[in-house]
Amino acid sequence: MESVTKVVPRDDFSLELWFNTGDHRLFDARPYLERGAFVRLKDIKLFKQAYIALDTVCWPDNLDIAPETLFDRSTPIEIQQLA
Repeated sequence: MESVTKVVPRDDFSLELWFNTGDHRLFDARPYLERGAFVRLKDIKLFKQAYIALDTVCWPDNLDIAPETLFDRSTPIEIQQLA
């Protein structure tokens, strides 16, 4: 199972992710910002408080997204995407 080893929250409500598999991927969190407790993450200051715990991305107030969801619903990052 994939584990998140590093996260960089971006200004566009996406997460740049690194996994224990060596994969470097981009997860668009915007669709989740309309669902349940995740609505709070529309506050960019809170969104940018993302951190790694228990092999996945978490936020204050016990918010998290399963690592398999982050992997399955993200896209590989190519070097040119970072420019």
